[in-house]
Amino acid sequence: MSEPPRHNLPAEPNRFVGRERDVDDLCGLLGETRVVTLCGVGGIGKTRLALRVAARLVPSYPGGVWLVELARLTRGELILQEIGRAVGIHEEGTRPLLDTVAARLRDTPALLLLDNCEHLVDQCAEVAAELVAACRGLGILATSREPLRIASELVWRVPPLDLPDERHPDAESVLLFVDRATAAGTRLSPASLDDVARLCRALDGLPLALELAAARTSLLSPGQIVDRIDGRFSLLTTGGRTAPPRQRTLLAAVEWSYDLLSAKEQVLLRRLSVFAGSFDLELAEQICADRPISEAEIVDLLGALVDKSLVLCDEERRRYRLLETIKHYAAERLAEAAEREVLRDRHLEVLCELQLRHFGTEMVEPDLPWPVRLAALEASRSLVDDQRAALDWAIESGNAPLGLRLCAYSTSLLPVSSANPAEIVGWVERLLALDLTQVSDEQIAHAHAYLAYGLEGRDELARSLEYARASLAGLGADNVFPSCVMHSLTVVVLLRMGRGDEALHHAETGLALAIASGDQWNQAAGLAGLSAVALTRGRLREAQCHGEEALAKARQHGHRWLLARAAMQLGGVAEARGDLVKAMAQYELAVPWLEELDGTIELARCLARIGRVAALLHEFEVARERLAASLELSRLTGQRQSVARCLVSLSVLAEAEGDLESSVLAAASATALRESMGQHSATIRIEELLTRARAKLGESRTATLWSRGRTMSPDDAACQVLAGERPVPADPVPGGPVAAEPVRHSLLTAREQEIAALLTRGLSNRAIAEELVISPATVARHIANIMEKLGYTSRAQIAVWAAEQPRGSA
Repeated sequence: MSEPPRHNLPAEPNRFVGRERDVDDLCGLLGETRVVTLCGVGGIGKTRLALRVAARLVPSYPGGVWLVELARLTRGELILQEIGRAVGIHEEGTRPLLDTVAARLRDTPALLLLDNCEHLVDQCAEVAAELVAACRGLGILATSREPLRIASELVWRVPPLDLPDERHPDAESVLLFVDRATAAGTRLSPASLDDVARLCRALDGLPLALELAAARTSLLSPGQIVDRIDGRFSLLTTGGRTAPPRQRTLLAAVEWSYDLLSAKEQVLLRRLSVFAGSFDLELAEQICADRPISEAEIVDLLGALVDKSLVLCDEERRRYRLLETIKHYAAERLAEAAEREVLRDRHLEVLCELQLRHFGTEMVEPDLPWPVRLAALEASRSLVDDQRAALDWAIESGNAPLGLRLCAYSTSLLPVSSANPAEIVGWVERLLALDLTQVSDEQIAHAHAYLAYGLEGRDELARSLEYARASLAGLGADNVFPSCVMHSLTVVVLLRMGRGDEALHHAETGLALAIASGDQWNQAAGLAGLSAVALTRGRLREAQCHGEEALAKARQHGHRWLLARAAMQLGGVAEARGDLVKAMAQYELAVPWLEELDGTIELARCLARIGRVAALLHEFEVARERLAASLELSRLTGQRQSVARCLVSLSVLAEAEGDLESSVLAAASATALRESMGQHSATIRIEELLTRARAKLGESRTATLWSRGRTMSPDDAACQVLAGERPVPADPVPGGPVAAEPVRHSLLTAREQEIAALLTRGLSNRAIAEELVISPATVARHIANIMEKLGYTSRAQIAVWAAEQPRGSA
């Protein structure tokens, strides 16, 4: 497994010019204080400077350096979600997201870069203060047009770039202008340097203004540019007298650049402000093409805006975006042109059409190669910011029909794509609170289905079941796909609630509908559901059969999530049969599929299973590697349930290595963690472990270990097993109880006891394999384990021992 990334900082788009002294000073300050806010007007270079500092500091923060881009957020409650998204956290059930984020950042020094706080400054200040108070190793570097005004904050005013004078003609501002002009294809002569210096002084050394001016050097000389800018500054100075001078300068530079555009370029620029995130040419054509510009003209107009530095693009010119300052300015011009409502309506409509297309390509349409489905999934994910903006507009404008339609077909927000369950629930509940008189019953049923998905991900099983049933009741006969999906979801929820008989009905019904309609996705999902139901009822042959059919059907469809789900289901069946080699192979099969999907929660679960099985097979290095990776993913995503699951697997590893004491500690820590989440039912695995521990270690020692483990942090308990450390006896009592003599049959697993009993009948390995539906190699491995545990050297010794055990104990 590759190491998780230490940062999410973007690569620098061009050469970083100047400010080396500022970078050095800020790096030093962040070593002395925990909160530094870079303040200054828009366009002064706060973000670029902060990114440079953050990149320099990556080695100083073992917990990572994480960029959190806030400019596109419209509501303060999304700040924590965006921080969680940046550091890889997934919201967990009803636990406050602040607690989950704090748990992720608490122990290992990390740095958050909160970029563009000004429009949500009060909420940013509150979140920053709470995180700093909860996480002793956390540093925060913020950019904002005004301070956060929280305790321990150091406000650092970002200065303009140095201006040229007689002693320093090659000042930072000059170097930046020359560099960007050269990048625009202009070779400046030495004779023009005086005009360049005059221009830099006229622009007050503001980086954005300099870059905008440099982009015009393909048409105008530096002298011509500065002559035009001077007049604009004078005109603007007579306007908003209360605005800071440099803000007036920046606005003048932006307005000047806008005024130099052709009429059609101006129209396109202001219409592009409707996009929340990056966009591609096709999206720009669909949304922005209307009189006076045609769809055919968009490509050339967009290219012109890129050349003039008003629109940014990637190296391949496939994705485009606007600088935030330009976007805000263009949005104001859009409102002035009375086009805001029309463009946002069109944006919402086009997003609905695109997401429906992606949904069909990724999940519904048969006989498509996986690369085509993956491209649809990635295209849907690339629209997540615009989808949020479109949903915001649907709510603001009261357009419940289109808002609910967008939710219904948004693969980028489905749990399959590792989405945030809280976000799903939030969007749908806000939409359902609107006037629904124009919404059909069918749309309401779709919304209930989406809500059920989100609630299951939040562990609100009763509510999820309620909405899943309401959705099934409202979906018509023509809505086969969503009906099948709801039957599969209901199976999952009912099995989690321990209601297997009810789950069987939904599994059979959903599968029948899928078969009748030729729906490959839901045939695979339905068969996996039937396998899961059979497994919980102890019908292993039936579970195996359905699991194999599910995997075959998943291969026909090709979606990696279906393949991974079927493989993990077969792994669970094999593990229940005692065929650990087969179980491990099936679990390992799912790993690359989950990695390709970036399904971190499912991947952590799969790795924990691999680690547990590897431990039972005495492949201890593999077990350690997989469990360490699972634990790290669980920590990074903030999933306590995954951490608890990993601790149980680590308990198995410790016992398999002969360290029963560490095994009890890990199991106790897992139990305490689950109880803190409101889960109080004991597992059979842990009960059996305690029985073996009492027999070998004695009642008193086991109780002491259990009590100590319950007070250990999950990290400490996990590290003890991963490091192979034996616990030191705590507070020994002289003359205390002597450990009980081990009972040999308690050391054997249930499968090993079953094989020992079959040896009394003189069966061969192959005959035992046929009896238990496992491979002869697995039988041989079990017999070797039995010999090691009992200290025997022959099958005959095992048979004699098994015959002497009380009935039912071997």
